[in-house]
Amino acid sequence: MKKQLFVYIVVVFTIFQAHAQDAAAPKDTSYWKKESQFGINLSQGTFSSSWQGGGINNIALGLFLNSKGEYTKARDNWVNDFQLQLGAIQNRNDAFRKSIDRIFFDSKYGRKLGATSKWFFFANINFLSQIANGRDFNDGRRPFISGFFTPAFLTEAIGLEYKPNKHFSMQFAPGAVRQTILGNKDLYRDIDRLTPNYKFANYGVERGKGIRNELAIIQLVMNYDKNVAKDVNLKWRYQAFASATDLAAIDNRLDAQLTAKFAKYFNVNLGLIAIYDQDQVTQTQLAQSINFGFLYAW
Repeated sequence: MKKQLFVYIVVVFTIFQAHAQDAAAPKDTSYWKKESQFGINLSQGTFSSSWQGGGINNIALGLFLNSKGEYTKARDNWVNDFQLQLGAIQNRNDAFRKSIDRIFFDSKYGRKLGATSKWFFFANINFLSQIANGRDFNDGRRPFISGFFTPAFLTEAIGLEYKPNKHFSMQFAPGAVRQTILGNKDLYRDIDRLTPNYKFANYGVERGKGIRNELAIIQLVMNYDKNVAKDVNLKWRYQAFASATDLAAIDNRLDAQLTAKFAKYFNVNLGLIAIYDQDQVTQTQLAQSINFGFLYAW
């Protein structure tokens, strides 16, 4: 009985010691690569009533947050990318206007098809939206035309990805699904009932509803992220979505940023957004920005 008790004590002690060593050992994070950036941009101009050069008092503020985590082990690759951009400008005797407003999140899991292959099978989910209300300043009434999560785009896709290097990737996703979501389903533009777009009046969502589902024959996504020079980074993402219901109207979107860092905590940032989406407007939409300010990276 004493021998059995002694063996039992030794076994329990050994298990406890092994568990304690596992708990004390640091977790292996060598497979993770993480990077984040936070920036604030501020500009201001003031003119006296006697100023003869022309101008108007103004103030502009912008901020951005980029965070990316990538896990790579053997043939598995998992990338999470979050981007937030928000900016506003105010001129004298005028309300604040948005200069940029973007929430972006993309999570993608890829499985390499072979040990040395540059092709992956992937599955991903993508979210794109905005935070603040937007007005149509070309209309004297200045009506709201967008708002918090109005619109929001949620896309799920599976397919093949070509990744020749760590800077560039191209995804082919047959059968991708996209949801267009209106957080405020009553926020619609005034469109003539006789026009073909009356039923799908705002961002392609039918009047009275808050969501629209679309199936793509093919979705193409290209990503590029590289330091093109010392402390100069170029990042862009292009997406084409060919809806199964209207192949003649392919949605296209390009988001690009060029960031130059200098003096450790300062940067110049150039941004461009180009959109062609007939559910919104039949012309190409362009938004361009140049910012100077504080940048902290970790």
